[in-house]
Amino acid sequence: MLVSHDPSPVSSVLSDSVSMPAPVPAAPAPEIDSRRLLQGRRELCIRHGGETYRLRHTRNDKLILTK
Repeated sequence: MLVSHDPSPVSSVLSDSVSMPAPVPAAPAPEIDSRRLLQGRRELCIRHGGETYRLRHTRNDKLILTK
């Protein structure tokens, strides 16, 4: 017995007539100055999702975020 696989009429109609909308550009991420965030301190703790993270401003003027 020979069985042929015909594409579903619904799938062929959808593939011919449905077009995906153009991607919407993402809004730029908000920006905050590290001096405002740290307020003169060298480190601060950030709570996120039940965890505590430490943001440190190093002597080499870098920021390090650790868990």
